[in-house]
Amino acid sequence: MIGVGSAFRPGVTIGSDVVVGAGSTVVAEIPDGSVVAGCPAPRL
Repeated sequence: MIGVGSAFRPGVTIGSDVVVGAGSTVVAEIPDGSVVAGCPAPRL
């Protein structure tokens, strides 16, 4: 699930079962089953 207003760097890979918080900026790959939020989006 990807929250509204989220932004991603080109080429970033997102795993399965991932939750990205609204308004987050994803700058690195996100492994399967992660929950991330923020700017830049760290793993929670």
